[in-house]
Amino acid sequence: MHMTTDSFIYNPCDEEEDDMALACCHASNGDLFLLARFPDEDEVDITFRDDTIHVDGNLKVTLSATRLLVEICAADAKPFRGDTTYEISHSTAASELAELDATLRIILKDVGTYVSEIG
Repeated sequence: MHMTTDSFIYNPCDEEEDDMALACCHASNGDLFLLARFPDEDEVDITFRDDTIHVDGNLKVTLSATRLLVEICAADAKPFRGDTTYEISHSTAASELAELDATLRIILKDVGTYVSEIG
């Protein structure tokens, strides 16, 4: 699945949501994509449109200056109509990439694989 967004909404510790770390975006067509994790949980919540899955492994996220690539296993992707790859093209300001990177590190710590290509 390919999506395009202007930027991400991210928060490494949302106090109003029980310290949940989240990174999300709305695609140009209105679709929602969200990665979230509560500090006391060993799984990442992934929401696409109106469906949410909980992933405790077999997850890889790669961030570059213009793309976020999320890869999940086929078994976890069933609620998402079997889509295992989400490529999100973005134009997030360079000044915001470090904080987005830090948030993704929190979300993926000890769950899946995180690759940062932003430097």
